[in-house]
Amino acid sequence: MDMTSGKPELSIIVPVLNEAGIIQGLIRNLAEQRDVDFEVVICDGGSTDGTSDKVMEAACDCFFPVRIVACERGRGRQMNEGAAAARGSFLLFLHSDSIFRDRSALKKAIDELESAMAAAGHARVAGRFALRFRLLGREPSLLYYYHESKARLDRGECIHGDQGVLLGRLLFDSAGPFDESMPVLEDTLFAERVRKAGQWILLPCEIFTSARRFEKEGPVEREILNALIMTLAAAGRGEILREMPGIYSGQDQARRLRLFPFFHVIRKMIRELPFRDRMRFWGSCGSYALENAWQIAFALDVRRNFRGGLPPGEGKPVFLDYFDRRISRAARNTGLKTCAAVIAWLWFHITLIGRYLWEKGGRWNDE
Repeated sequence: MDMTSGKPELSIIVPVLNEAGIIQGLIRNLAEQRDVDFEVVICDGGSTDGTSDKVMEAACDCFFPVRIVACERGRGRQMNEGAAAARGSFLLFLHSDSIFRDRSALKKAIDELESAMAAAGHARVAGRFALRFRLLGREPSLLYYYHESKARLDRGECIHGDQGVLLGRLLFDSAGPFDESMPVLEDTLFAERVRKAGQWILLPCEIFTSARRFEKEGPVEREILNALIMTLAAAGRGEILREMPGIYSGQDQARRLRLFPFFHVIRKMIRELPFRDRMRFWGSCGSYALENAWQIAFALDVRRNFRGGLPPGEGKPVFLDYFDRRISRAARNTGLKTCAAVIAWLWFHITLIGRYLWEKGGRWNDE
């Protein structure tokens, strides 16, 4: 139902595109939340599978208002439209495949955020939940455990939309809106603008987000593509992402990724650059790789904690602490940056050839 009277404490903004199969589950899950006054704003980017009908069916039994905002496709654009329509003092940007198992999660999150604001003496504080993946497979996975652990770190580019983003209206107005110019990275770029404007906190409850994209596209393939996306953006070539069809398809269209077409587009872009610009590009790639070398040390900590059966985020970061104290300064060394650029060049071309042989040589269809 659409209740228009009153101003809720919290607006939950959910971008959707052809999510008829899961959207009712999210709404029913939110209906279990207690002791918080909220509304749900569903931002539909042009669904053709009856998503809106499913939303209104579920909304009939809800104690909170549910509204649908129709807008053009694009996660950044959809969330901006939702924020413009929201009436709450706090905004929570949430994925449609995320749920909470703690019925007081939203109440605890707002209380924690308000306490952090009071301690900081300003409202420039945003929160994200501790991420857990919901898997179709039953076996624990080191890859997902790594991402769950990484999402708990307060480091650059570690915060993404699948954790949920909770912040006050004033902070969104100053750090936002979401970037609508690219098909991906809108959440990561926004998180970094929030970091520059204020601070992030880890909220006291877990959020459970589906790993369906990794499972459909292939975890290795999605990891490689994410690495390409982040590196291109860091190298100042984010515009090439707009020329990559299928770089982030809708969940209803997600399937095993073919990476060679993406590598081919990037190779074509590089070849068209003047020689000096090509050298600068590979230099930027090498510098970005060095800036993220801490993830190797962190992965060693995560592997040890995973084998020890510890929950994500627990365990002493022995290798990461050592890296930060002893090794991180080496990333400023010019000679090491040159070596990193060469390694980036080699990795790109070796992976390009490997993916071509794998995807064009018949093995792909035999899987």
